[in-house]
Amino acid sequence: MTDFTSQQISTISAVFEQSNSGEIHFGEVIQQLISVGVESYTVDYRRGETTYYFPNGASIRHTFETDAASIATHFDAQLVKQAILGAQSGQVMYPLFKALTYQAGCIGYSVWIVGKNVQYFGRLGEIHLEKFPQ
Repeated sequence: MTDFTSQQISTISAVFEQSNSGEIHFGEVIQQLISVGVESYTVDYRRGETTYYFPNGASIRHTFETDAASIATHFDAQLVKQAILGAQSGQVMYPLFKALTYQAGCIGYSVWIVGKNVQYFGRLGEIHLEKFPQ
């Protein structure tokens, strides 16, 4: 299936824009994506792409401005965790979260909505797994 409903397209576009501008927090992103059937999404900081996946294999991709050269060489899972805690507390919105995870050497992440976890990646194959808060 590559045909999407207008609601799926408009919701994903709105979520992408609002998240990237810091208008909505992670919990709101997840709830809105669930409402249109998104199963998971992946953010690639190096390419400046976010891809949203559906259970049938279809996907929708959006691009964003990236400064991949500023991503730290060394992956620091503790710094990633600090950024996550800031986001969970509502003190860190997505634009700052991206900057903090760049500093932590994160090259991207995959959000497994159904599995309720996020995997953050470093450039040497490091992975930090974070479960959704209960």
